Amino acid sequence: MSVALRTQLFLFLISVSLRMGLARYIEVRSRLQSRCLDMLATDGLFTFVASKPQLACAAFIIAEPSEVISLELSDVSIDCSAGDFIKIFDGWVLKGEKFPSNQDHPLPLYERYTDYCSSTAPGATSRSSQNVAMIFFRIHSPASGFTLAVKKLYNPFPCNIMSQSPEGSFTMVMPHLRKNCSFSIIYPVEIRLTELSLGQAKSNELSPQRLAWSGCSGSGDYVELLGGNGVDTSKMFPVADLCFSLSGLAQMKIGCDNSVVRLVSSGNYINRVSFQYRLLEHNELPKARENSLENFCTVE
Repeated sequence: MSVALRTQLFLFLISVSLRMGLARYIEVRSRLQSRCLDMLATDGLFTFVASKPQLACAAFIIAEPSEVISLELSDVSIDCSAGDFIKIFDGWVLKGEKFPSNQDHPLPLYERYTDYCSSTAPGATSRSSQNVAMIFFRIHSPASGFTLAVKKLYNPFPCNIMSQSPEGSFTMVMPHLRKNCSFSIIYPVEIRLTELSLGQAKSNELSPQRLAWSGCSGSGDYVELLGGNGVDTSKMFPVADLCFSLSGLAQMKIGCDNSVVRLVSSGNYINRVSFQYRLLEHNELPKARENSLENFCTVE
């Protein structure tokens, strides 16, 4: 990740932290020393040692789209009986919203948490289902802390991706699995669908439904474009949906804080969507309208 992009993502987390009441704990992170509010984008060992009571801390971990994240705690010195805790979450929690959403994640919500204080093992390990994970913790006593080992692993079928970049291209493939996958871009962008293949059936007895730009949810296999001000796709504004195969360009500008391409699969077919995305220039952003959703999110 470039310095500029890392800075922009970190500023995004700072803006979130202001609403969460964490701003007073923000500090600049050294190479291997984690701080109370942090974002980690590289493999390695990261150590946190409290210099004062830290009551609401979090580290957001992000990998490349084709990777998942392995996390392991060691050298833990906290007092669980005094209210200290360390929890690992499979995904991100921002402004009270979860990514991936409960609808899209393969695990129930309670299985997405790994609680160090509830674990019988000397440490705690967790492996994410997508390219983001987070750890949040509370430590009352100075000099208490822990070490977190971050390792990234290859994922042959990426699903539910948070993009590190405001521009690029990606292909999501879902081979005969009943699963929902989203690609989230926390920028206002233009999205161009370059290929959409829905309904390559397991057998000749199945044939996909082909519908129009809206009303695709009944087909079981479709792609939708979403926009919104949070990260939970179930709470985002539907921009368009497609449930027929196409080749060539179909594009849309989404002037939202978060823009999403979401692939919904019934498990009966091999589904594939390819797209490109780029950051909207300042003069392309919609003009604010007071007391309207379009004040922060407009599409063309």
